[in-house]
Amino acid sequence: MRPRLPASLGRGFSVFWAGQTVSMAGDRVTVFVVPTLMIFVLHASALQVGVVSMAQYLGIPLLGPVAGVLVDRWDKRWTMLTCDLVRLVAVLVIPLAYWQGWLSTPLLFGCVAVISGATIFFNVGYLVAVPAVVSEQDQLVRAYSRLEGSSSVSEVAGPSIAAGLYSALGVAALLVDAASYLVSALCFRSMRPWGERTVVPGSVRERLTLGFRLNWADPVLRRVIVAAVTLNCGGPVFVTVLPILGYRGLGLSVAGFGLAMSVAAVGALAGAVVAPRISERLGLGRTFAWALLLHCLVGLGVLAAPALPAGPVIAVTMGCYGFFMSCINVCSAPTRQARMSAENQGVMHAAYRTVTWGVIPLAALAGGLGVTLLTGPLGILDAARAVMAGGTLLAALSFLPAVRIQALLDRGLPQPVVTEAELADSTS
Repeated sequence: MRPRLPASLGRGFSVFWAGQTVSMAGDRVTVFVVPTLMIFVLHASALQVGVVSMAQYLGIPLLGPVAGVLVDRWDKRWTMLTCDLVRLVAVLVIPLAYWQGWLSTPLLFGCVAVISGATIFFNVGYLVAVPAVVSEQDQLVRAYSRLEGSSSVSEVAGPSIAAGLYSALGVAALLVDAASYLVSALCFRSMRPWGERTVVPGSVRERLTLGFRLNWADPVLRRVIVAAVTLNCGGPVFVTVLPILGYRGLGLSVAGFGLAMSVAAVGALAGAVVAPRISERLGLGRTFAWALLLHCLVGLGVLAAPALPAGPVIAVTMGCYGFFMSCINVCSAPTRQARMSAENQGVMHAAYRTVTWGVIPLAALAGGLGVTLLTGPLGILDAARAVMAGGTLLAALSFLPAVRIQALLDRGLPQPVVTEAELADSTS
């Protein structure tokens, strides 16, 4: 019996899906190659690695709210096409600079920051792209499922592919990511017009102020925000230092580290599949709280290396790490959305993202700085292990504000109500 092909969701979505699938795969190359390039080619310090890692997130608190307002007023399709071209140029600069002999940490910082900024604008357009290009609105679930499938496959296969490309091509592996942005841009160019300009009333300051007030007024949302901020104060420290630990502390090869991270991504995929069933049994709030704690504590598994083989230790540790991170993400979004009225979800999410993601650049920088300061007295291996353990334990404190969320949800607390007078106060 011949396998059935998935039903078409229209030409617009098919072109969009194809472009994003290629782009997602390309993104994994740059995410893997940049820190590898810094460590093996530039012989960068841990602090320098932390600084460039910070650039990946710096635009989130600076550009996120502005991007939301501006993209609403621009043509979404052309905005996303332009973002692809900007990212293409930023990625191309890196191998060109290497071949010309002027590759440096400041240049990498600038390129990564430009890529991050363009991605922020791109992602705002992405939110409206799917419903705009799907032929029938009742097919949205299938559309998102296919995009999520592409994302999961790129997460699992991406690190191994990136490691293989880097081993074979060196810095030229980044040309693959540049080409993926070109493919995505051409897909947008071939699509029929969609995502026209809209006008959203209120300034950026007014919208954010309202969002902050609504998030803080609701006891559930307030606890979710405090938990997320705490998690993001420690988690990025762990992630930033991981390549330093793997390459310099444990002596892993590029191929070995890439394979370990691909195995780790399988855990994240499994978590996304299993989390809905766990939350149905335990409740969203309880699952969220325990996933926060376990996500952090399993990170201590890296301390088992080098007593145990480094590759398997990192693979198993990060597999569990990713599993519980998926559980956190699956539970966080519906918990927050259930507390938001439809007309206020946009501003509440913008404020949430600004606050909770705004600490990530500082945490990434702190990770690199911590290893740099401790390498002298401890050596690179023990310095990396100490900083990663410290970041993990700090992030584990996120369990404390989250542990009461389920009880509040069970009480059925009403959503925060904002009167016209309060709205006027927040925007005055």
